[in-house]
Amino acid sequence: MHLLGFAILIGFYLLGIILHTTLHIPVPANVIGLILFTVCLFLKWIKLEWVETTGQFLIRHMLLLFAPFVVGTMVFFSYIGEHALELLVSLFASTFGVLLLSGWSAKLLTGKRKEHERHESS
Repeated sequence: MHLLGFAILIGFYLLGIILHTTLHIPVPANVIGLILFTVCLFLKWIKLEWVETTGQFLIRHMLLLFAPFVVGTMVFFSYIGEHALELLVSLFASTFGVLLLSGWSAKLLTGKRKEHERHESS
């Protein structure tokens, strides 16, 4: 793992925290940092080679990063047990809703693209 890549990723995370707390942006700090990082990648201010090895390392060890979340969930185990039916229904309904909306959006966009291509070719 390259320390430069890790420093860049931590720097964007800290920049997100600073912007979130000083400007009171109603978006989580890590999301702000990720958006800024993505913009800098697209603008070629940050080279992918600088962070690629670090990103691959973090992805390979992602399960380790979720361990605190899983352990923290055990605190709410009794609540989860009491409301299991409601949680399962909302989980499946939201998943199915996202699948439907994604499919309809893709179908709509693909249809518009094909229609646009037909008008250009004629």
